[in-house]
Amino acid sequence: MKHNYILNSLPYSEPFLFVDEILSVSEYAIKGTYTFEHDAYFYKGHFKDYPITPGVILTECMAQIGLVCFGIYLLNGKTISEKSTFALSSTEIDFYLPVYPGEKVSVVSEKIYFRFQKLKCKVKMLNAKEQVIAKGTISGMILKENKSK
Repeated sequence: MKHNYILNSLPYSEPFLFVDEILSVSEYAIKGTYTFEHDAYFYKGHFKDYPITPGVILTECMAQIGLVCFGIYLLNGKTISEKSTFALSSTEIDFYLPVYPGEKVSVVSEKIYFRFQKLKCKVKMLNAKEQVIAKGTISGMILKENKSK
């Protein structure tokens, strides 16, 4: 499966897309990157005189690369309805270093299991010096479209 197919299948758009590139992917792991632009909307208030990327945004970046991109690959081309939703079901992330405006990060995710449309992974985020920014476990699932609406 081509990396561009995965990126084009993502259910996100700017300003809430936190995936720039997929570097590698297999049935066991994925690695991707994202650069936090200087003018990102969340830096205006977090913190107003000392901008640092919020932990929730770092977690979202890890989820988009480590779960959603990986899940699209593991589904192996099965059609995902535009009305389907990717839902985060649990996270346990520890943070070690801040991420500043302009930093490029890489996310590495290793599959723990993928069954019954649920994916659980061990994830870590690294900076350009290969230092661990954050790591932990994350899981999510694909929710089929709600036909009762």
